[in-house]
Amino acid sequence: MREIGGAQGHAQGNGLSHGAYGTYRDAWGIPHLRAADVRTLARAQGRVTALDRAWQLEVERHRVQGTSAAFLGAGSLGWDRFARRARLEDTARRCFARLERTDPETADWVGAYVEGVNDGLAEGGRRAPEFERAGLVPGRWEVWHPLGVWLATHILFAGFPAKLWREEAVRHLGADAVGLFATDGPATSGSNGWLVDGTRTTTGRAVIAGDPHRFIEEPGVYQQIRLSCPEFDVVGLAVPGLPGIAHFGHTGDVAWAITNAMADYQDLYRERLRLRRTGEGEGDGDGNGDGNGNGNGDKYGGEGVVEALDPDGVWRVAHRHVEVIEVAGGEPVEVEVIETARGPVVIGGLDTGEHADSDGDDRDDDHSHSRSHANANANANDRDRGDSGPVGPLSLRYPPRVTEDLGIGALLPLLRAREVADVDRAFDQWAEPVNVVQAADTRGGVLHRVAGRVPVRSRDNRTRVVAAWEPGHEWEGWHETPYGAFEDGVAVMANQRGPATPLGVEFAPPHRAERIRAMLNEKRVWSAQDMPAIHMDTHLASAGPLLDHLATLTEAPPADPVGPAEPSFGALVDHPADLPADDLAEPADVPADDLAEPVDLSSDDPASPVDLSADAPAGRQAEAPADRPADDPVDCPVEAPVARSADDSTDHPVEAPAHRSTGARPVGVPARAPEGPAALSPAAVELRDRLLRWDRRMEADSADAAAYAALRGAVVRRLAAEPAFAALAVPPTYPEVFRPWLSLTVRIGFALEHLLRAEELYGIDRAALVREALEEVAGIDSGTGRWGESHRLVPWRALPDDDPNASRDEPGLAGDHDCVLCTSAVPGITDLSARGPAARYVWDLARREDSLWVVPFGASGVEGSAHHRDQLPLWLRGDLVPVVTDWNRLTKDDESNSNSNSDQNSDHNNNHNSNEEQLHDR
Repeated sequence: MREIGGAQGHAQGNGLSHGAYGTYRDAWGIPHLRAADVRTLARAQGRVTALDRAWQLEVERHRVQGTSAAFLGAGSLGWDRFARRARLEDTARRCFARLERTDPETADWVGAYVEGVNDGLAEGGRRAPEFERAGLVPGRWEVWHPLGVWLATHILFAGFPAKLWREEAVRHLGADAVGLFATDGPATSGSNGWLVDGTRTTTGRAVIAGDPHRFIEEPGVYQQIRLSCPEFDVVGLAVPGLPGIAHFGHTGDVAWAITNAMADYQDLYRERLRLRRTGEGEGDGDGNGDGNGNGNGDKYGGEGVVEALDPDGVWRVAHRHVEVIEVAGGEPVEVEVIETARGPVVIGGLDTGEHADSDGDDRDDDHSHSRSHANANANANDRDRGDSGPVGPLSLRYPPRVTEDLGIGALLPLLRAREVADVDRAFDQWAEPVNVVQAADTRGGVLHRVAGRVPVRSRDNRTRVVAAWEPGHEWEGWHETPYGAFEDGVAVMANQRGPATPLGVEFAPPHRAERIRAMLNEKRVWSAQDMPAIHMDTHLASAGPLLDHLATLTEAPPADPVGPAEPSFGALVDHPADLPADDLAEPADVPADDLAEPVDLSSDDPASPVDLSADAPAGRQAEAPADRPADDPVDCPVEAPVARSADDSTDHPVEAPAHRSTGARPVGVPARAPEGPAALSPAAVELRDRLLRWDRRMEADSADAAAYAALRGAVVRRLAAEPAFAALAVPPTYPEVFRPWLSLTVRIGFALEHLLRAEELYGIDRAALVREALEEVAGIDSGTGRWGESHRLVPWRALPDDDPNASRDEPGLAGDHDCVLCTSAVPGITDLSARGPAARYVWDLARREDSLWVVPFGASGVEGSAHHRDQLPLWLRGDLVPVVTDWNRLTKDDESNSNSNSDQNSDHNNNHNSNEEQLHDR
């Protein structure tokens, strides 16, 4: 819904001559840039980013090119393979070429940013010690690199690998399993956001607040910055490597913020490929139909071309070439790159396709024969499928590859916005990721909408892997993006079902959204200074089902308590809007990202710093952040689950309970009666009663929260060890970048409330299982351990410490996955947290200088600098830094190139002590 306010005038001149700029810093080292014109400002932004974050920029550049293994080693090989096969670099180049044709001003603006990056990289590289440790020198950026960074950062946001999980779950457990396991997970990128309009604030003007949830990287994924020129003056959170301010900004007249909409806009197609040894195929050969392909001349082993079967029954030439990935400390690795008319093949290849020679007709008119032949061939490939999994070669269709548009044209209009109507028009150009947007202006206008590009196609495309050769799976235009409503002056976005419901399949549970709204309803009028209390709320609503089971445990266990039957997965997709609100809280809620940023917690490339294997409790520096892919397989052995006490990191092997299930059973088959277990021990009774009295708050100093987490982990590991799930216990042999989505233990951990509430669960006696888990934890819990002792931050760093045995003393955290304070552990695997609030913001539309912001570490990415980690104590306790807008309170940087006619800045030696005094008491 949009309510439009009036327009405001443009910013005044700043006294700088053409081509000049000034760099200023506040007491926290946050850069404030002032330039004579838009292009010079972009160049200044690129330069200051290179000075502050040279190492981060170098890592991002290599990631989009698929060359990170060349200096980070074999741990990054999985990502590099995916980047090459998905053709991220080629897509970014095409998108920039289109930008030059259709929007030359924005293309030139991006080019100016790149000029600034290249101008500052050499000096920034000398400041960053990682370059010397890695034996690397900064490379040169090209004009398309910012678009590549944006694409690589968000390629997994829509969570297309979740379709692989659904294929596995349906294959082994039946269609109802999809709904049971539907939920977001540790690799999903999410956010909280809320807008309170002027009828509910102390000033009569709106306040927007929230926090994006991603993997916590060091340096951080967001850069606090101010961009000022005669056309605009904007503060916000920039993405290093991209000019402007995309996600969270305040122009003084209007402010905006986003969350992940959880839309489904990427498809996987099962391809039929063959080697054609004679004759010529049809089509252009590069898979996009533009007539510029090179597939016909691209021989397979010098003996033929690769062809793919299209829905019209015709075999057409597919693009194919081979690339080589250099690996530090290892041998080079060849990667086969194939692209069909659907898109790049990201799983499998010719060796996992039909693998048949052809010298006859290009047409396959017998479609039923084609499909049966392909199915038989897929079954044969199951025996030796390499990295293709059980479904053969799969191609990925994603919007920028189809449209050659990443939505970069929205960025300059956002900076120039003066009212919500301007923000609304700017987001009409947004492409991906698909977001929910909130905005408000100083005239009372408010906005709540979805932005981004979602293709119109069949229901099957959205839920599973579809056959490329079958008609009916083509894209047929784009969905209109819906608008959301305000209820009593409030709009809340937390990845739950909402305005984006028609565009997605799996959404986050409603707990965070409901809790935020409930807190906002506790009083009528709010101020900007009130909002951090909401950021830090630790109530865990999802604890309910496990505590309900505990409440039924007496001296002799009763029958398995259950909740309402889960809706079928088909109902979720066919009629999502018809479901009652209570049902929407259940397995219908599965966010399509996160797991957009997969969690592989056993690698040293960006996907997650936590080890997801059940027998590796300690955190490891590993993969990338919530929007990043995991590079290494997730190893989750379940034959010998481990339990941990709240105050002890010792692993306690537990025998897998073999008596409760006899294998996968269809939903609806009654569970058999319990086999008369012994009465609860006194220690178990005491722990049960303690947890039933618990306030359900995941505070860092709470012993009860630690005990609950230990019990939850024990239940998850026991469920994962059930014979009913045995077929899912070992992830299929897909490329390692997709394996976090396929971890059974992780899936159970994040879907636990659904599994415990289901009317029936494949014959598993959940009451007995919870009882045994309670006894296990009661035997090791001393009652003295605190949640923050095991729930500790483990940020991702591209380059591990020199000493692999060194462990940084990272802080303990409050919160949990389903809390508003979303610091995600991985239940059943580890209490460590790799994902959480990557920034917090409060935008005040009455007075911009009353706005607040904070990041987990600091403004500088240079290790050891004064502003590298100076915001961490504030972030931990929920304080935010005031947004400074008075140039007289800033200190001019030596990096300025001002040549100003009237420099109004007065140098001030603000220090942290004086800045601390400005922090609002919470």
